[in-house]
Amino acid sequence: MALLAPKQRKFRKDHRGRRKGKALAGSEVTFGDFGIQAVEPAWITAQQIEACRTVMVREMEKNSKVWVRIFPDKPVTKKPAETRMGKGKGDPIGWCAVVRIGRILFEFTGVNRSKAEQICRLVGYKLPIKTRLRERLRLGGER
Repeated sequence: MALLAPKQRKFRKDHRGRRKGKALAGSEVTFGDFGIQAVEPAWITAQQIEACRTVMVREMEKNSKVWVRIFPDKPVTKKPAETRMGKGKGDPIGWCAVVRIGRILFEFTGVNRSKAEQICRLVGYKLPIKTRLRERLRLGGER
């Protein structure tokens, strides 16, 4: 499977931007029964997202479902090795998703609580940030 990347962009290169603050949207489990939530801000690369998705699918049964709630739409640039300062911004080398505190990265359903905790732990190994397991709120405020 090809790595995640946007089909088209208006500009090839972006400013780096800020990662401070909490997630404005996407901080609640909406689709599945469980979600993996970011506790720290970071840039998550397309390779890391695919590695997490692969781990989740391998650990689940056939009737389970996974939702990837982030998409890498920010280009990451890098200057070549042994290049002098100046001469402009480097060329794009890949794509990343900007993740803020509280963002739900992945959601899944079709597993019990203990299996969900194990999946969250395995996915955490693939990411450069701390994560935690969130459960979907039911009507009446119970989990």
